Amino acid sequence: MRDFDEARFLRIQSGAAALAEPIAAAIGELIEGGATNLFFLGTGGAAILMQPAAQLLSAHSSFPVFAPLAAELVVGGSHHLGKGSIVVIPSLSGTTRESIAAMEYCRERGATIVTLVGHAGSPLGQSGDHVFVNFAEDDTSSESFYLQSLFVALSVMRHRGEFEGYASFVADAQRLPEALLAVKRRFDPEAEDFAERIKDTPWHIVTGAGMVWPQAFYYGMCILEEMQWIRTRPVHASDFFHGTLELVEPGVSVILLKGEDGYRPLADRVEAFAADKTDRLTVFDTAGEDLAGIAAPTRALVSPIVLATMLERVSDHLARKRNHPLTTRRYYRRVAY
Repeated sequence: MRDFDEARFLRIQSGAAALAEPIAAAIGELIEGGATNLFFLGTGGAAILMQPAAQLLSAHSSFPVFAPLAAELVVGGSHHLGKGSIVVIPSLSGTTRESIAAMEYCRERGATIVTLVGHAGSPLGQSGDHVFVNFAEDDTSSESFYLQSLFVALSVMRHRGEFEGYASFVADAQRLPEALLAVKRRFDPEAEDFAERIKDTPWHIVTGAGMVWPQAFYYGMCILEEMQWIRTRPVHASDFFHGTLELVEPGVSVILLKGEDGYRPLADRVEAFAADKTDRLTVFDTAGEDLAGIAAPTRALVSPIVLATMLERVSDHLARKRNHPLTTRRYYRRVAY
């Protein structure tokens, strides 16, 4: 693969997998110590990457979980935030202004702060009550954060007797980096073909459901919009038929992400509709990937991770074909706002 360091990728994703037991120990201590709820906070893309874990807890645990926007929480507050709250804050740089403000706000209200960062010496890396560090960069951070947040959610369920498969999931997670690398190798030619097809496309509808919906939202907002300045319309598959369907016609690009959880029928419905309404429907489906050694229950949980690793190859090729590096910004961290 062009411009891709395989050893670096494996090192970063293996680093995320190695945090399974430290995270489980910290979360177990907090649950046994009387924690009453959990907040996933964050800013921008990092916050989006916490959504699959939040959805998992909401659907399968009786432990209260909240995932408000960090900036809104600081402005509006929450009746549920207090001494018994576990607050998980991800930030790759560890310097995100809104996330630092959220940490300070939550600490003032007695919450316990868990930070997931890429740099130990950063403000968020130095100030959390429990700090988990795994160096990553933009092209490798999605998989890392997705996996760490799943460890948090599944650890809560494990310590409450709501999930018996934690050991199996952790064992699969140790095999996941190699499986993801194999996915990249297989998918790379398809990624380049897709990038060639869409390099001049002015806008896209990006959709998905269940645990992979956040990846659709993330890819539209943080990659196509922020890093490529391409207009997108991220919309959940369940909302697709309440407005967005009227935009679908020949020539309109629809990008559908499909995972392997119980929400897949919502994506199937979009696919069935769009297939004969536009000639530019593209489906990325994790079910077609081998993922050697990964059990079916784990596959359902890591579908957003697999899609993130596939779409990274699209991003790399798209940036090159459009002569628009993924690091180019007009405003983000360049001007005051």
